[in-house]
Amino acid sequence: MKKLLSPLMRPSYAQKLSLVATVPLIVAVAAIAVLVAYQSRALAEREIKLLETQLLEAKKAELRNYVTQARNGFYFIYGSAAPDDQTAKDQVAQILSAMIYGSDGFFFVYDYDGTNLVSPRQTERINRNWSGETDSEGTAVVDELIRIARQGDGYLTHLWPKPSTRDEARMITYVTSFPSWRWAVGTGVFIDDVLATVASARAEVEERVQQTFFYIGLITLAALLAVFLTGMGLNIRERRLADIKLKRLTQRVLDAQEEERGRVARELHDGISQLLVGVRYALDTARRKLERGDPEAKAPLNKGIDTLGEAIHEVRRISRDLRPGVLDDLGLGPAIKALAEDFSDRTGVEIDFETVVFRNRLDEEAKIAMYRIAQEALTNIERHAKASHVRIDLRGHKKGATLRIEDNGCGLPDTPTGGLGLRNMQERIDQLEGRLRITQPRRGAGTTIEVTVPLSHLLPPGPERHQRPEVPV
Repeated sequence: MKKLLSPLMRPSYAQKLSLVATVPLIVAVAAIAVLVAYQSRALAEREIKLLETQLLEAKKAELRNYVTQARNGFYFIYGSAAPDDQTAKDQVAQILSAMIYGSDGFFFVYDYDGTNLVSPRQTERINRNWSGETDSEGTAVVDELIRIARQGDGYLTHLWPKPSTRDEARMITYVTSFPSWRWAVGTGVFIDDVLATVASARAEVEERVQQTFFYIGLITLAALLAVFLTGMGLNIRERRLADIKLKRLTQRVLDAQEEERGRVARELHDGISQLLVGVRYALDTARRKLERGDPEAKAPLNKGIDTLGEAIHEVRRISRDLRPGVLDDLGLGPAIKALAEDFSDRTGVEIDFETVVFRNRLDEEAKIAMYRIAQEALTNIERHAKASHVRIDLRGHKKGATLRIEDNGCGLPDTPTGGLGLRNMQERIDQLEGRLRITQPRRGAGTTIEVTVPLSHLLPPGPERHQRPEVPV
């Protein structure tokens, strides 16, 4: 199990890149989906409430119209009857009992005491007192109707058994008052159709929200798939490019090694080897003369000693080119100065070298890189520039340290980036996260190479670990 979870706990670079690309997308899509669902439900709920209100208002207007029409039908009896005219009351009750409509519609009459006087679809309620009766929700229906009638008229929403099914259903009742007879007269309508319409609308909204989530999920899946495929494509492409660059870099390293080996081999063969051969011949000549007792044996012996001194000097020069000891002992400034003096002595090119002692010394990596860049620049000047004067400036500043090399030679070729030496310079300075600028004012007017190392490669001021004396850079 630990082996299976280990790759998940330590994701690769490609997996991290995929997470960086997909996690914000998933979070954004989830937030959008939640917001869309919330806004859709809120908007739909407002629309449903509005629809319900409109339907209920239509029902209420219908009920008021029913009661008004019924009242107009017997108002001539009620208007001329006395409060205790039982005959008139019976006539009105008979008229109301006959007013039934639909499968469940009817008129009812309660006196102010709660006794039912008219109930054509539920005749078992007639002449019985129903004060205190409540529905399943605890609403005192009859008492509330009488209270509303005493105030004039009004509506009450409550539960009531449907005459056609005997099942309790929600109902809106409109009631008005016959104050002289102390009657509460009204009618009601069941709103099953309204509730069914509202429920259907809510179900439709929920279905639309689910469809929206489904479509958002499909779009998210498609986007994630596109991100995944794009990431894989980019990863494969970058790997191929990295492999190609690595192969080219490896080849350049091998070429540089072979070139350096060839240079060292040529110098050993052309310099050290010939000098040592000369020493051998001089010593051999001196030995033969000594064997014969020739007093002139001293001359070839002295010549051999001088030649041996030249060989030692040549070995030191080659060693200095490979790794100058002065770079480790005294610092970059003296090392580049020694390099410039040796270059001037060997080529005859005049060199002006300037540097500034500053306490923030360069770290080892930066010193080696800048020394090699200076070495490469002088080699290019010797081989290609045909310059007669070179100026080298090395100093520190607020942004780091800068090495500047100017010559008055013929300038760079048309494709300067193609040279192995310039590529090596760029790669070295890239490793230091520094900057390399190669400029020339015009063709044939010399070249300026400027290398800047950032502050991150400067050591803090103070004595070094090995207590070396402070030197330039």
